[in-house]
Amino acid sequence: MSTLSKDELKRKRVGVLLGGLSSEREVSLRSGAAVAKALRGLGYDVVEIDVGRDLPARLVAEKVEVAFIALHGRYGEDGCVQGLLECMFIPYTGSGVMASSLGMDKVFAKQVFIAHGIPTPPYRSFTSRDAALAAVDSLPFSLPVVVKPSREGSSVGVHLCKTREAYLAAVEDVSQRAGSILVEQFIKGREVQGGVLDDQALGVIEVVAAREFYDYEAKYKSGGTTQYLFPAPLPPEQYARVNEVCLGAHRALGCSGGSRSDVILTPSGDVFLLETNTLPGMTESSLLPKIAAGNGIDFPSLCERLLQGASVKA
Repeated sequence: MSTLSKDELKRKRVGVLLGGLSSEREVSLRSGAAVAKALRGLGYDVVEIDVGRDLPARLVAEKVEVAFIALHGRYGEDGCVQGLLECMFIPYTGSGVMASSLGMDKVFAKQVFIAHGIPTPPYRSFTSRDAALAAVDSLPFSLPVVVKPSREGSSVGVHLCKTREAYLAAVEDVSQRAGSILVEQFIKGREVQGGVLDDQALGVIEVVAAREFYDYEAKYKSGGTTQYLFPAPLPPEQYARVNEVCLGAHRALGCSGGSRSDVILTPSGDVFLLETNTLPGMTESSLLPKIAAGNGIDFPSLCERLLQGASVKA
């Protein structure tokens, strides 16, 4: 693995990969546009590439020498594009193939977290709709539960289920989405997020959602009613513990560049890691940029830091 200096990068053609084929396409378009604008403002030679099935040909035609991955979800955050770039020997930002694949699948990520002693809510996973429906009365934890697809991001398809009927309806929906069906014990507490950049914990932000929990609507359609508090107003020992857990998850998955982890902090002070995002959002409402800004790293500088970490990792 080797990285490029700032001077070397200024002489390279940088392809910002955005859009893509996943359910998070719209979020990715916003992330990519913001990144491209920031890098151009710093003097980089940038081309935006809306990722489709013709991506290899586009990379060649545009003479891309370094890729900034601003994709979210399947085919972009799950190791697929990373593997393609490895085969084409194009340095890219973010985590490698294995870390991306593990981080994208919530069930496998949980297994990694548990193996490393990182606390995460109890769960069951099901590979079929029928199995998940049949388990409604035999789950090892009581309602409410969270039902979610194992391989979607941005809280797409996430359901908080307080009744048996809500559970059954959620399973029907999630069974139409990517991956297995993850059923997780609902942990009531404060929703906080920890950022990591270049293997260092950046700090913790608290999300006070306008809705009952921080779902897709609260993230992208709240109309400014969701509040973000940085640094999160926590006792020092709890703040340090959240940083420790988020950095531990980043390292356990083998992440590179930036990551952002979702955490629940209970009233008694227990920390539960929900998931780690290996390609955090880079929109105006995204949390890693907010955390970085709280550390004096403005958005263009954050984009440049991530770009400087571009490498082939195989």
